[in-house]
Formats: sequence, structure tokens, C-alpha cells
Amino acid sequence: MAEESARYKAGTAVRRKVLGDAHVDRASAQVNDLDRDFQTFISEGAWGSVWSRPHFSLRERSIVTIALLAALGQHEELAMHIRATLNTGATREDVREALMHVAVYAGVPAANHAFKIAKAVYAELESEK
Repeated sequence: MAEESARYKAGTAVRRKVLGDAHVDRASAQVNDLDRDFQTFISEGAWGSVWSRPHFSLRERSIVTIALLAALGQHEELAMHIRATLNTGATREDVREALMHVAVYAGVPAANHAFKIAKAVYAELESEK
């Protein structure tokens, strides 16, 4: 990327705040010519345009994101965003309530698998203490 836009810079800052420097540094190190434009799109669009909006707090955005990822069966992204709750302020209770909504509106199997992922992530986080 020749010149970083203001939206890219703002998005990268929010991405780092939510996912952590280590995650963003690992992801950035893997960017190549195939996905460079896509990664720019994510930084500008998802992080610089949506996650940067002022209405929802990072906690609220985190809860919404977890529910959507669980409902859509995006398991890797779900685990990543559950880990990110350490940075957004969303609690285990928030995650539980979001997944209860998933059960009602997206189905019990989706919620069941999401609870399994959440339990594994929380166990991993506990073992890192």
C-alpha cells in the first residue's frame, strides 16, 4: 500500500485496540500480493468505518459481533472475538446472553457449537494466567 488513508490508520488503531497488537502484527506479517487489497478493505471498511463509529461502545460491538459470528457459523472468527472481549469489556455474562439470543433466532445447534467454542476459549485463557 503506497499511502495509508486516514480511514485505514483509524481502522488499524481500533483493530489493535480490540484484537491486540500481537494478533494484528501476526496478521500483517502474513499479508501478500494476493490479499493486500482485501486486508486494506477490512482495515478501512470493518475497522475504520464500522467499529470506529461512535454510537456503540466497543463492548456493544463485541457482543453484536459474537452473536452474528455464532449465528453464521464463523467459528475461527468467533473464537478470535471471544478472546477480544478481554480488550472490549464484554463479559462472560454478555457472551452467554448473546449466545442465548443466537439459540432463539439462529437455532440451537448454532448456539450449542458457539457455547462449546466459548468454553474452550475461556479454558485456554484461564490456562494462560
